[in-house]
Amino acid sequence: MKISFKYEIKHNDKVTENEFIDILLKNRRVKDKEKFLNPPHPSQINLIDFGYRRELKKTLKLLEKIKRNSEMVVVYTDYDADGITGGAILWETLHKLGFKVMPYVPHRKLEGYGFSKKGIDAVKKQYNPSLIISVDHGITAWEKVEYAKKLGIPVIITDHHLKPEKLPDQAEAIFHIPELSGSGVSYFFSKAIFEHFRSKNNPNYKLLITNFQTDYLSLASIGSVADLVPLLGATRSIVTYGLEAFDKCSRIGLNHIITEAGIRGRKITPYEIGFIIAPRINAVGRLEHALDALRLLCTTSDRRARDLAGHIGIKNRERQDLVIKAVDEARNMVNNPEFAIGKKKLIILESKGWHEGIIGLIASKICEEFYRPTIILTHSDGFMKGSARSIPGFHITNFLRSLKKYLIDVGGHTGAAGFTLEKNKYNNFSAAALKLSNKMIKDKDLERKIEVDVKIPLSKLNLSLAKKIETLQPFGIGNAKPTFYSQVKILELRSFGKKNEHLKMIVRDPKQKLFSFEFNKFYEDTVQNSSLKGRIIDVVYQLDINRWNGNENLRGKLQWYSQL
Repeated sequence: MKISFKYEIKHNDKVTENEFIDILLKNRRVKDKEKFLNPPHPSQINLIDFGYRRELKKTLKLLEKIKRNSEMVVVYTDYDADGITGGAILWETLHKLGFKVMPYVPHRKLEGYGFSKKGIDAVKKQYNPSLIISVDHGITAWEKVEYAKKLGIPVIITDHHLKPEKLPDQAEAIFHIPELSGSGVSYFFSKAIFEHFRSKNNPNYKLLITNFQTDYLSLASIGSVADLVPLLGATRSIVTYGLEAFDKCSRIGLNHIITEAGIRGRKITPYEIGFIIAPRINAVGRLEHALDALRLLCTTSDRRARDLAGHIGIKNRERQDLVIKAVDEARNMVNNPEFAIGKKKLIILESKGWHEGIIGLIASKICEEFYRPTIILTHSDGFMKGSARSIPGFHITNFLRSLKKYLIDVGGHTGAAGFTLEKNKYNNFSAAALKLSNKMIKDKDLERKIEVDVKIPLSKLNLSLAKKIETLQPFGIGNAKPTFYSQVKILELRSFGKKNEHLKMIVRDPKQKLFSFEFNKFYEDTVQNSSLKGRIIDVVYQLDINRWNGNENLRGKLQWYSQL
């Protein structure tokens, strides 16, 4: 493990709280401190601010004609949490503005990600629309957009994924904003449509105004956090005010998700979204059809919302069980001596038994555990579907695109990608990928690294500083919760929790500062080993304020400690 730090504060250094915040902001390359600490409300940000004035004018003119003629619009959205929340925002906005509009969510297994000829044919047959608007996909789908146009269906694309070499130029308009999530693009796109068509004579006028201040912001914040979009710029605005809006959100479905998850009354943070709310929205699309997730977020029936939330909760638990079993299988494959993990810089695993909806989760777990870019494949309707996750510094989507001669399609981000290939090309693809990765990835790239904000003595930390650090929230991708690096002396170790699954470490530094760290046990025998008391170790940690019964005390959340 390689530990590096961006800044060091020594015992004799005098640093004010404001100076400390400036250090953290410099670490994050924040240039406009005031805007970062007080991001503008999304109501002050418009679609044309992203440079799409001409495209918006063309879109609004087309929508005017469609509305005037009572023609059908289809919102064709992706099936993950980002697409579902963005689809809910756009569909409901158009619906409440009086448009004739229907949502369409492709089936993950039967149609795959984004546009497909099968999906476009289904849309044509069911709705015969005068317009399709994509949410969270489409930027790579030039062939599918061309196919839709030949069927007489114009397409507007709203997306944020990595641009391909060939754009879908046949589209009527493209709104591609990579600094936002799919739901973030949908939020500003929908807001622009509302501002153009708004009318006080519309019975939903006041409701839509409220929704863009509350419900739609909360939905967009879910998609932004779930899709791991950096919490900077306009996305920081969406998530900051979207989290605040949860207390005012009247959306029955979202409230039932929160109740079913057992977090009613808890402050919603990126953690609750990323680990509790978004996985439930994702679960139904991974195992069944994501249309139920969209229905849950848009229904006005309390009974239907309760039933759907319960069903999605069940699917989430099923998904968890499937992932645990599949990850165990994948781990055993990697640990098999014949796999020779020590000679590989890329992990490629395939199985007919892995559910297509969880291969991305398997890839994420294996990548994290073995610290190598990981590709997981399963068999699906005569093809192989793949999902990839990567380590910092290795652009997995660009890597896969360099192997595009083996692939039917590929799309994604720096750290994650999805693709399809024909079964008979798997062996050649696998061999080429392993060979290329051995050239591109150096041994030093596979050394785990922890980059810490500040190396600091414990005596420099206090409750007041921890509260000041909280002003940098929300924390997440692009604005990680600050980490610290210190040397401490162990005074006491003890386990706690229902199953003694947690460990508390009482320590001090040379200035006799007492501190408490809490973390999951890394070693089963740590607590029982009394010889550890008095040992001096290096620790990497985050600050946390424990608030209970009106009391506040400072503690640490341990991220890593030197080998005991």
